[in-house]
Amino acid sequence: MRYLYLTLPALFVVNALQAQSETSGVKQTIDKMFTAMHNSDSVALRECFSPTAVFQTIDEHKGGTTVKNVSVERFASIIAGTPKGDLDERITYGAIQTDDHLASVWTPYRFYHQGKFHHCGVNSFQLVKLGKEWKIQYVIDTRRKDNCVEDNATPPPAQ
Repeated sequence: MRYLYLTLPALFVVNALQAQSETSGVKQTIDKMFTAMHNSDSVALRECFSPTAVFQTIDEHKGGTTVKNVSVERFASIIAGTPKGDLDERITYGAIQTDDHLASVWTPYRFYHQGKFHHCGVNSFQLVKLGKEWKIQYVIDTRRKDNCVEDNATPPPAQ
């Protein structure tokens, strides 16, 4: 019985540390994507996505709401053609859920172009663990210019 009292708490600690490690890995992938955007680094940006990734945005206009698909390659080419430092998406991490090789992440954001506020919204990420690395499999975002949360996020680190 004494063995059970010592082993059970140890198992809880190991599980908690493993979950923390997975969350850290998920955040690293997302942070790497936003740093790549800020640095106009399309190579680093592509490395964040799985080979079959889906990238979408919800577009609201006078005619209604549509969902636009953008290929990762198209997104990367836009990033590559933008001067370094012009794109600054500041996120805060909301809910992060992981289970085995799947992660789901909610990140409210404010987007700045050339230092000026442009729009805000929320990103919803689905990541998959391929081998030992987390990759973005799916991302969809909202975009608006009003009803934005306060900017308490920090810009990506300069590299």
